[in-house]
Formats: sequence, structure tokens, C-alpha cells
Amino acid sequence: MKIIVGLKQVPARDSQLRTDAAGRSIEEADLAFEINEPDAYALEAALQLREEHGGEVVVLTVGPARAAQSIREALAKGADRAIHIEEENLGRWDTLGIAGLMARAIESEKPDLILTGLQSDDLGYGQTGVVMAELLGLPHATIIMRVEKLDGAIRVKRELEEGWFEHVEIPLPALLTIQSGITKLRYATLMGIKKAKTKEIRRLTAAELGVAPALVIEISRVYVPQKTKQTEILGGSVRQAAALLVERLRFGARVL
Repeated sequence: MKIIVGLKQVPARDSQLRTDAAGRSIEEADLAFEINEPDAYALEAALQLREEHGGEVVVLTVGPARAAQSIREALAKGADRAIHIEEENLGRWDTLGIAGLMARAIESEKPDLILTGLQSDDLGYGQTGVVMAELLGLPHATIIMRVEKLDGAIRVKRELEEGWFEHVEIPLPALLTIQSGITKLRYATLMGIKKAKTKEIRRLTAAELGVAPALVIEISRVYVPQKTKQTEILGGSVRQAAALLVERLRFGARVL
């Protein structure tokens, strides 16, 4: 069973973010980076499936040269090899462009299953996986809590609203987006770290893949939202003030 795992490198969750001098991006000089948390759970799900049914786990990353650090971490945890689409300026690519890069890179791989995280911790679009499934013509399911391998298919548990779940059988090949927290993440062992140094990382570029941004994105300004306080005295009787408060909460603050 060949499993492709989409993996993104993002700023560490405890990072102190600052805008750069031009005010159009985040200053990366002092940032630490890590594997996107939902993608880490997708990797863990893939490794568990391989341990149970055999096969190969291939990590797929789109990102700058520094993303190699996260790729090595995934290899140290047990992935067999990796594909790194090197792109220094991810900000100019929209979701369709990124999904197009990933789809083109794995066309020749013929995977049985593709796993991605539900969404990225930095942008949070939650679209790349499902767009890639559409480009590849694969059935897909989102917000996956559990994956069970069947004969020529998989059975998945999907998280719905208000504590409800859905169980679906999907034919292979397929693509799934994995929810965070579905299992306990493993750590890289010392032996795994040593082995990672010898595992294959295939490096590609957008030009080699023949893919250009479907829509070039230009960020004009990045800034921290201003925090403001405002006090309003509600007059009238108690009944009138209560009615006015409910109106403000419902239509102004939109919390009711």
C-alpha cells in the first residue's frame, strides 16, 4: 500500500510574529518552524497503516529550502522517502496552484491513498487536499478520525457537528484530510534520525513540473489589528435597557 502524505512547514505555534520592514510579510529571521500539526497526524495515520498492512509512506512538501528540516523529521519518524517541490515564494501561490503542483508531482507515483492535514495552522484554508482530489479525479472525505483498510477500499470515521459521526466506505485510490488529535504522535528515535540521513529526497521545481500559479496573489499589507474599547450607557427603564442590550448583543456583537 503506497501512501502519500502532504506536509507543510509552518511557524511554531509559540512564535512571536512581527511584520517585516516593508509591512507586507512576516519577519522570518527569528522564527522557529515545525511540521503543521494536522499534517503530523496525517503522517502518524499513514505510518500506522503501513505498520499494519505493509507498503510505503512518501512525504510530499511544497516550500522553501528550510522545509527540508521538517522533511527530515518526517523521515526520522518513519516515512520511507520524500518529494520536495522547492518554492521560495509560497505567498504568490493560491490554493489551486499549490494543489496543482502536488497533483502533478505524484501523478507518476500511482498512490493507493493520499493523506493531508485538515488545514494549515498558518492560513487555515482547509482547501488544498480536496482541490488536489478534484484535480486527480479521486474520491475524498474530510475531517477523518479513523481509517480502516478493507479489500480494495477503506472505511473511515468522519466528525460531524454536535458530537455526531459518520462512517463511510470509499474505494481506493482516495484522498483523506485528517483531523488533529485522533491518536498519539510518535517521536523520532535516535536510530530513525540516523536512517533519515540516507533516505531519498527527490527535489523538483514548479518549472520542471510545468505548473504556474493559477492566480498570482499579491499581499499589500500585513498588520496587527488594533484593539479598541468602547463604552455605551443604556438609558431608560430596566425593561427598556434590557431590550436594548439584547438588541446590541444580537445585531451588533452577534453573540446571540
